[in-house]
Amino acid sequence: MITVRIEAKTAIAQDVCALTLVPADGGALPAFTAGAHVDVHLPGGIVRQYSISNDPAETHRYVLGVLREAGSRGGSKAVHEQLAAGQTLQVSAPRNHFPLAPRARRSLLIAGGIGITPILAMARQLARDDADFELHYAASSAERMAFRAEIEASPWAAVARLHVGRQRLDVERLLAAQAADVHVYVCGPKRLIDAVTDASQRLGWPGERVHHEFFAGAEPPAPGGNDAFDIELRSGRVIRVAAEQTAAQALIAAGVPLLTSCEQGVCGTCLTRVLAGEPEHRDLYLTPQEQAANDQFTPCCSRSRGQRLVLDL
Repeated sequence: MITVRIEAKTAIAQDVCALTLVPADGGALPAFTAGAHVDVHLPGGIVRQYSISNDPAETHRYVLGVLREAGSRGGSKAVHEQLAAGQTLQVSAPRNHFPLAPRARRSLLIAGGIGITPILAMARQLARDDADFELHYAASSAERMAFRAEIEASPWAAVARLHVGRQRLDVERLLAAQAADVHVYVCGPKRLIDAVTDASQRLGWPGERVHHEFFAGAEPPAPGGNDAFDIELRSGRVIRVAAEQTAAQALIAAGVPLLTSCEQGVCGTCLTRVLAGEPEHRDLYLTPQEQAANDQFTPCCSRSRGQRLVLDL
């Protein structure tokens, strides 16, 4: 864990604030790569992941962008209402599940809403490396475009395209115009990510050239849509997961050590090896191929298709 001080908290768009975090001891922060995030420990024991938006060449600060979610589970509300400049926080070292592909000839960056935060770090990295890239940023209104002023004032503003309101981003047309060796990176609402991945599949793009990161989990099932099931541990102990519980909640209530963070199947913190049984995957962290292997699952949101899962716990 790293102790940081909030050097600045700034409103940068409607319902979006930027946190500038600096080392509390005045030293350097651990290095990060474009696309990385940190786990931020918030008041009330809440832990949330926020992507780092500034240039990875900077070691003196992390700049995070945080959207106040209408249906906040406590994280974004705590950031917007309880944090202020001068406070100290605990954050993790940076982790990256959304890195730039090495030696890509050209990169196409696509962001929707607050999904601009990791994409912005990518643009800064690519510009500093004098790499070939293009950025497309879509939002419902100009007032909701986080970091817009920084983008428009950047040395690479000429390769940034802003799509506001009715000036919709035509994903399929954009992808169809790309060369065969372009890598695309997309972050934002699920509908945008689905549009990019679906269009890439229709156009025959290899999966390894399409990179994405979700900022929120899938919609939860309707009430009453879950069945109870059992979890068996390596020791042979059996823990019942009630219909209204997540597997993570049942495990933690039973005293089983389990790290959780996003609680939506996005971050992979709680990823657990499955020794037997078939998970019902509800996460957005594992790839379809990883889900099909059925040898791991995210207990914060995923369940069991059968009566029992045997876990490596």
